[in-house]
Amino acid sequence: MLRKRILASLAAGVMAAALAVISPTASSQAEVSAQACTFTDWVQGQWYTAGSVVRFEGNYYVAEHDNPGYSPVISTWYWEPTSCDGGGGGGGGGTCASATDWVAGRQYYTGNIVRYNGSHYIAEHDNPGYDPVISTWYWDPYNCDGGGGGGGGGSFVVSEAQFNRMFPGRNSFYTYQGFVDAARTIPAFATTGSDTVKKQEAAAFLANASHETGGLVYIEEINKNNDLCDESQPYGCPAGTYAYFGRGPLQLSWNFNYKAAGDYLGLNLLQNPWQVAQSSTTAWRTAIWYWMTQRGPGSMTGHDAMVNSAGFGQSIRSINGALECDGRNPAQVQSRVSKYQEFTGVLGVAQGGNLYC
Repeated sequence: MLRKRILASLAAGVMAAALAVISPTASSQAEVSAQACTFTDWVQGQWYTAGSVVRFEGNYYVAEHDNPGYSPVISTWYWEPTSCDGGGGGGGGGTCASATDWVAGRQYYTGNIVRYNGSHYIAEHDNPGYDPVISTWYWDPYNCDGGGGGGGGGSFVVSEAQFNRMFPGRNSFYTYQGFVDAARTIPAFATTGSDTVKKQEAAAFLANASHETGGLVYIEEINKNNDLCDESQPYGCPAGTYAYFGRGPLQLSWNFNYKAAGDYLGLNLLQNPWQVAQSSTTAWRTAIWYWMTQRGPGSMTGHDAMVNSAGFGQSIRSINGALECDGRNPAQVQSRVSKYQEFTGVLGVAQGGNLYC
């Protein structure tokens, strides 16, 4: 668990350019708003995954987050109105037959689907042509039936079969698709360096996640009675001083971590930390955010440790080194190392050196 205060050193390149938002013409608006989609009629209590399209009382809605059949009209955090151009009833999941290539500066509306660098994205919110990879509050990766990008694992360094071998008894909340979708929103994760380095990084990340969650079993920390609110922060703890307990694959903890992760991901996690336990993709994104950007009690991020050949041991130090490394808890360190050795075996890659801290 991320028990020690972490100074978030996000290099926030805030683009504050004054954009002159020009209302699109009727024809250009029709071009981007009329998207074909397949849909099913909404059924209360049925499980829907992010990207599913439903028809409810004559209107169409796209699921922004996985949910167990919440009302599209009432549960607006889970659903967004969208538009369907034909398509008829079908098997759900969406189609990209009318997807257009993304164009910077073009006005897009909620539910529009675009093609960008070989993958598809759906607009979660109206926006004036923000980049689908960078502006992840406005766009989500999208699953296209028969359309290629955005759906399955594709060329991701860990296949679904390998993921299932690593976590045979995992909680159904931790989906492979959620992991892949989250990874695509932070493109440098497990895509840097040689194929060996990519696989080593994925194995290292998943080994630490396995240790933190008991093999991807626990979504939330068992003991929720700890005050993980740093009240010296100017933004305080608006969700309550006991609301910032560990959640997700790396058990995100403390108000300042929820604030920093939310700012990076475009989510208000400070006000609503429960989001991390409500969406598989969001949970994975917070863990990858930490892995890619936070040094914790260490001297480098987990990502940097693996791509710069510092070794798996340095990734342990960045996550919980103050409590485990330098002989403080060798059994916990060994647990992480053993998982890393197992997972590199699944991926068929060498372990590298410097496994311990």
